Amino acid sequence: MVTLRRYQSDDRPAVIELWSDTWSDPASHNVPSEDIDRKLADSPDLLLVADDEGVVVGTVLAGFDGHRGWINRLAVDAAHRGQGIGRALVREAEARLSARGCHKVNLQIREGEACVVAFYESLGYRVEPRIMMGKLLG
Repeated sequence: MVTLRRYQSDDRPAVIELWSDTWSDPASHNVPSEDIDRKLADSPDLLLVADDEGVVVGTVLAGFDGHRGWINRLAVDAAHRGQGIGRALVREAEARLSARGCHKVNLQIREGEACVVAFYESLGYRVEPRIMMGKLLG
């Protein structure tokens, strides 16, 4: 049975492997171990894993800046997709963000990921008319 729980330090290798399998061509600034360390320093209760009898089969990393919430690093092992794990992870992240006073959640999807867009639309997310801008620091 799959349970959702807060990330634990011994999950690190499995989470890094899952993220590497999910995003085979990550941006150079998206280093899994660094993302984990930053989240643990900031808000460790917003890094969640889906655990199937001791095996990490999913993750979500949520954030809240006091104004907007964010969903990042939602990943489900390919062999476990279609079982509602991703949906459960998003709902748990939303509940934790809401408990912090968050009223709106944003997320980013890479262009050309129609199935990912459809997944989030099934959860009530909508494409918004915004221009996304970014800048690498350092």
